[in-house]
Amino acid sequence: MLFTASKLPADLAGSGWYQTLPPPPAPRILDRDIRVDWVIIGAGFAGLSAARRIQEKSPSDTVAVLDAQPIAWGASGRNSGFFIDLPHHLQNHDYVSDLTADRKQIQRNRFAISYAKSMIDEFGLQSCSSSVGRINAATSQAGLDALLSYSRHLEKLGEPFTKYNEKELKAVIGSGYYSGGIHLPGCLLVQPAGYIRGIARGLCGEGNRTDIFENSPVIRIETGSPHRVRTPKGSVAADKVILTVNGHLESFGLFKRRLMHIFLYASMTRELTVREQRDLGGEPEWGITPAHAMGSTIRRTRDHRILVRNSITYNPQRETTRRLISAAGKRQEASFAARFPMLGKVGMEYRWSGHLCLARNSVPAFGEIEKGVYAAGCQNGLGATQGTLSGMLIVDHAVGDHHSMVRDLLQCAPPKKLFPEPFMSLGVNTRLWWGQRRAGGEL
Repeated sequence: MLFTASKLPADLAGSGWYQTLPPPPAPRILDRDIRVDWVIIGAGFAGLSAARRIQEKSPSDTVAVLDAQPIAWGASGRNSGFFIDLPHHLQNHDYVSDLTADRKQIQRNRFAISYAKSMIDEFGLQSCSSSVGRINAATSQAGLDALLSYSRHLEKLGEPFTKYNEKELKAVIGSGYYSGGIHLPGCLLVQPAGYIRGIARGLCGEGNRTDIFENSPVIRIETGSPHRVRTPKGSVAADKVILTVNGHLESFGLFKRRLMHIFLYASMTRELTVREQRDLGGEPEWGITPAHAMGSTIRRTRDHRILVRNSITYNPQRETTRRLISAAGKRQEASFAARFPMLGKVGMEYRWSGHLCLARNSVPAFGEIEKGVYAAGCQNGLGATQGTLSGMLIVDHAVGDHHSMVRDLLQCAPPKKLFPEPFMSLGVNTRLWWGQRRAGGEL
């Protein structure tokens, strides 16, 4: 069978996460034909977790990882860097779902976070990570009501959290904008581009049998014995192929009209001066997710910057525009000014967008497509946690280790078909507009 890429990733504008890192080494591009045991397409959270899992499960096997762009330039390096352990269903305004399903999801999420922490320890990436947890914060009575609903759900789950009133929250973040919040200790924060780049470097260390190639987009997959994956300048023959390209599964003709392509937008300030840090006050590092799912995610980073992520668009063509990034940037400036009036002279240094993928029924695109060809995508808005999880578990599936977490994903229904156009775009855009309007001050 032949899978030909109809579209390649082409993310606009480097994320602030990527741009504030030291310049990377010259990219290694696939420019010849090679033979390996495994080829992984996509070097993000899922692809790199899969590569490391192969090193554990089949240490004598050779692995080639291909990415269409520089390492950490794509979606994983544009993530807001929250490894979330608790229920966080983006299609529900208060994030909650069924208790039984959520308990299983928490178990899987923590399995992924534990795996991420083990890679942080193994590859010495402590400077890219923090265990300060996250705060779910509200600005209005509607937001407080959503927090109350979420808190009650967490109590039923037996999960710990700490309530903050307005004064207590201001002492943490320096801003009196929020009415209250809850601190959730199990969330791991990372500098996503630094994390991805560091893992890629560690996987290719001495004694490992993994090679990673950047700027090497896959244009065609020819299945057979072996399978052959072709790039513009070379090819990889392999016994097993794993596609960890999230929404770009559809670019290869897989899960057609079953994946919703969503773009989120973010801005990051310049580095705060010592005086500005003093004017802001609060703790030196923290992360806020909004009580309403359509609100703003805010982070204060270890290098004294503030990130604002909000604004959502539905882009079924799997790409966005500079105009949309600019328009979102204006909303982010307004959100920043409302929260941090004491930082009136601080401007946004970086703006970017990131592609994520949802299913109507909030399930992954996971499993064996045909003999020896596997997919692990559709992370439903939780790219760090769910990407790590699906990358690990697809390797377990491929080597025949069908433990309970693998079985859970294999038993999921497939992503539901989308409604015909133009009804799908009309419906999603209306829901996004209404959701962001309902978010009010949370935006």
